[in-house]
Amino acid sequence: MVKKEMIAMLLAGGQGSRLGVLTSKVAKPAVSFGSKYRIIDFPLSNCINSGVDTVGVLTQYQPLRLNTHIGIGIPWDLDRNIGGVTVLPPYEKSANSEWYTGTANAILQNIDYMESYNPEYVLILSGDHIYKMDYEVMLDFHKKNGAEVTIAVMPVPMEEAKRFGIMITDENRKITDFEEKPENPRSNLASMGIYIFNWKTLKEALLSNETQPNLDFGKHIIPYVHKNGAPLYAYEFNGYWKDVGTLNSYWEANMELIDIVPEFNLYEEYWKIYTRSEILPPQYLSSDSVIERSIIGEGTEIYGKVYNSVIGRGVVIGKGTVIRDSIIMNNTVIGENCELYKAIVAEETVIADNVKLGIGEEVPNETDPHIYNHGIVTVGEKSFVPAGVTVGKNSVVFGITSEEDYPDHYLPSGKTLIKVGDK
Repeated sequence: MVKKEMIAMLLAGGQGSRLGVLTSKVAKPAVSFGSKYRIIDFPLSNCINSGVDTVGVLTQYQPLRLNTHIGIGIPWDLDRNIGGVTVLPPYEKSANSEWYTGTANAILQNIDYMESYNPEYVLILSGDHIYKMDYEVMLDFHKKNGAEVTIAVMPVPMEEAKRFGIMITDENRKITDFEEKPENPRSNLASMGIYIFNWKTLKEALLSNETQPNLDFGKHIIPYVHKNGAPLYAYEFNGYWKDVGTLNSYWEANMELIDIVPEFNLYEEYWKIYTRSEILPPQYLSSDSVIERSIIGEGTEIYGKVYNSVIGRGVVIGKGTVIRDSIIMNNTVIGENCELYKAIVAEETVIADNVKLGIGEEVPNETDPHIYNHGIVTVGEKSFVPAGVTVGKNSVVFGITSEEDYPDHYLPSGKTLIKVGDK
């Protein structure tokens, strides 16, 4: 039997419904980020950079693109004979077939996978955060304190603490109590959803709670372990960490990459972010093109002007087109003389000539104001926007649309245009 000191279980099944049409056909961890990456590249790269070479990736919702992206793990140097990366979808069992119903239920269903490595420690990660973290330092902290569970925490402003699971600790960072989204928080240490468990502790907790519906770490496993007197510790992380769970936080995190001094630096030699790269030619910039403070993916051709934007791979931006404060994902084609302001355009979309996106007053979105807000205009993947139309702010377009869908060539701010059958 192979023995690994620590293996990682990466939860990548999330639908990410607050990203609206960006995740209607793809799991949140597979959404493009920062021109050339996908969100899951960050925790996977953290594993490799931390010396964790055995990673189980638990997929569920729309897993195809994620599975293709990860493949056998070559870009992350995770194509190992022993260990490496394994994609773990829910599977038919003879007794009862079931989807993963909660974060801990997904781990429980893969107990045999973990058992096969007989690890000392299991690292539980989420596949949808942007950050760089050395899990080895966290493991050292875990060992030094004789912890059975260590929870990574991050100090947040006190007024925001009620949005998180909050850990209350003593002066040695031992957890004495915790509260889920408390009205009156007693601490500002928010759980990051990153855990190191002693394997024996984790296994016992999972098996003792296996009949629990929607088995969850925060609601069931952590309270169970705490109640049984196991020592829990909080490991404080003070680096950059972003949950890109909403369109606005996703937009902000992309924009932070192009700050003059980026808070999150993709260019550090010692902590590389690995990804699956396609074989593409270099970028082409025409003599008329203008680019300021932007990231441009390889294979992209620019004939227009791009300001303060993140442009993916294989994108074409036509002559006379101006793009500002926007995110344009891979293989999208934007015609000539277009104007895009604060737009998020998903992969493989075609925007015809003379289209204007993000024009006009801000009006709350008519169907999902909690998703489409902050003045962002969102276009879902593989969509088509016909020539000469103008689309307002906080609006969303998804599907192959035609001129008839835009009365007077106009889709006002706050409107939702999703073609039937494209949901």
